[in-house]
Amino acid sequence: MLQVSVFLENAKGRLAQVLGDLAEMGVNIKALSLADTKDFGVLRLVVDDAERVEKLLKERLYVVKLTRVWCLQVEDRPGGLAEVLDKLVERGVIVEYMYGFVEKVGELAQIVLRVRDQALMEAAVKDFCIGVSA
Repeated sequence: MLQVSVFLENAKGRLAQVLGDLAEMGVNIKALSLADTKDFGVLRLVVDDAERVEKLLKERLYVVKLTRVWCLQVEDRPGGLAEVLDKLVERGVIVEYMYGFVEKVGELAQIVLRVRDQALMEAAVKDFCIGVSA
């Protein structure tokens, strides 16, 4: 799947502004993560149509990038996530960052992962994952 990354200056009201713009565009946010430094932040979003959202945000002069990420469904219980990550480590997958999804799928939790090696990840998840979107 594609993730929309929006680069924002770390200024009062800037996050509210971009979220308001997304609301005006009719964008439903399925998952999000915000990382910040002293001067800027990166808002990472999973939405229904990432390419359309990228285009609309660029029209409003936001700095935007699309990134391939993985959405894994893991058992929603203590240790469920740790077991999946252990299996990825065993197969050499390096996770750069991750965050949780807003909604569950039945009894499964969902997580979003950005990994270094897409082919390695693709091979790894075929062996053990309950549900996956790339």
